[in-house]
Amino acid sequence: MTARRLMVLGTGSDVGKSLLVAGLCRAYARRGLKVAPFKAQNMSNNAAVTADGGEIGRAQALQARAAGVPLSVHMNPVLLKPETDVDAQVVVQGRVLGRYSASAYQRLKPGLRAAVVESLGHLSAAHDLVLIEGAGSGAERYLRPQDISNMGLAEAADLPALLVGDDSRGGVTAAVIGHHRLWTDPERARIAGVIVNKFRGDPDIFAPAAADIRAETGWPVLGLVRWSDAARALPEEDSLGFGRKRGAAGGLVIAVPELPRMANYDDLDPLAAEPGVDLRWVRPGQPIPAEADIVLLPGSKATRTALEAVRAEGWDIDLRAHLRRGGRIVGLCAGFQMLGQAVRDPEGIEGPPGETEGLGLFDVVTTLTADKRLAEIDATDEITGLRVTGYEMHMGRTAGPGLDRPWLRIGGRPEGAISADGLVMGSYLHGLFGADGFRGHWLTAMGGRATETQHAARLDHALNALADEIEADLDLDALLRLARPQSR
Repeated sequence: MTARRLMVLGTGSDVGKSLLVAGLCRAYARRGLKVAPFKAQNMSNNAAVTADGGEIGRAQALQARAAGVPLSVHMNPVLLKPETDVDAQVVVQGRVLGRYSASAYQRLKPGLRAAVVESLGHLSAAHDLVLIEGAGSGAERYLRPQDISNMGLAEAADLPALLVGDDSRGGVTAAVIGHHRLWTDPERARIAGVIVNKFRGDPDIFAPAAADIRAETGWPVLGLVRWSDAARALPEEDSLGFGRKRGAAGGLVIAVPELPRMANYDDLDPLAAEPGVDLRWVRPGQPIPAEADIVLLPGSKATRTALEAVRAEGWDIDLRAHLRRGGRIVGLCAGFQMLGQAVRDPEGIEGPPGETEGLGLFDVVTTLTADKRLAEIDATDEITGLRVTGYEMHMGRTAGPGLDRPWLRIGGRPEGAISADGLVMGSYLHGLFGADGFRGHWLTAMGGRATETQHAARLDHALNALADEIEADLDLDALLRLARPQSR
């Protein structure tokens, strides 16, 4: 099998490339094609565990779900997980390569091109169609010599491409024409047409802009993709879209402090979708609301930095006051680590070697280690006996007598912890609130109300609605004709 391949480049970050590709994956899969998503390089602390035992960006996991195919490390061969403003953990084909500064990574990138092309070839050999998402803007000249994810990849793998612009913020015509002027003639020739995304209003009013684009670039505008309300139910790719999911006012109040380098915050999407949950993000400079029923500490790629931020914001004081009022605290992954006595980093995994005092709510200590735990998990809630599914994705081992009262059990192994008074709970398990029966029972036990909301069905309904909208706005047969196998 030699797949047809089509690249989706963008005029910038957050123009909607990821959701457009997800919708196309579902639409073409419904037509009977075996579709795979691909993004050479993704920068996100939102990641998923793959069927082949690695990790990829959460956006590619959603796209694979839309396509109905198992997750593979080859769908996102290079994943950057920021730890500071200038340092990131680099994951190549699902495995941690190391921690690199931005400048060191630029020097490293050309050497990763072979892995990127190999992964694309692997998917192309096993699928009918591969939809390839670019990264950020496709025409940043200063990045072009080391580029492995936009035109650099298009040339290396002989890819036709679409250019996607975002109409919701204005300036889409200038962005498209600007990209045309920044590209060389061979690069411009790879663009088969333009898609205007997140469109609102009357298409007839946009007609002069489409004519300007065609006159200035020679590229046709292939369609105006409407603003999608269905997309609100889908996970955000990264922090550019973060904070939009709030939940319903008047329900069980769950406060979530915004931690530095938050990771896998889509853990909370099933809670935000519950009609009886008022999910509130607490931004830096704001106190944890006194009326909160639960404070939930999410994952973070920089646990010690997150702990320092909690103290700098005074949230540690708020948490203790919250407990005195009988409130509950839940920690997930790094949030769980933060609840212990200390987080130790003797090898400098997350930064300079050292130790940071924890919040002291569990009698445990976490030691960060170079090996990363990546596993899909099937667990049991110790209290109810209900099944819980999810995944582990963390660096570090937690030990201490606080683990003698576990929250969950994985096979015969205890996992997580619950305090003696039941007010503090912690777990390494990501995705546990996606288990419908467990989530409903847990919300009832926390003083909320259970519903019949089905998280997986809700995601699939949203993906189908997104695909329906894209089918109405684009000529999918014409787009498929633009896709082609590698010619050399």
